Amino acid sequence: MEHLLINVVDFELVGPYTLNVTFDDGQTRTIDFEPVLYGHYYGPLRDPNLFNQVRLDPEIATLVWPNDADFDPVTLYNWHQGEGAELAKRALQWRETQLNSSSA
Repeated sequence: MEHLLINVVDFELVGPYTLNVTFDDGQTRTIDFEPVLYGHYYGPLRDPNLFNQVRLDPEIATLVWPNDADFDPVTLYNWHQGEGAELAKRALQWRETQLNSSSA
């Protein structure tokens, strides 16, 4: 099985929870992260102030946030080919877990 090796080389904040991400092969993806912002790591990023503190970590070549949330560059690269939708589906499960534990 072959694993794509791709790095994030740049990004730009283009809207609420939305980044234009550039990869080392020159491709760009505009990604709306809002559907996946649930759970322990991604949930805090619903705070726009925290989300906007995103930075590019040159050592691991991906986007990272101050709370240590990050995304695999390959996931970002393939976001529009279903990986974003799959992650959003899992995020809904995280949200359900969060809601159930806070109502208990």
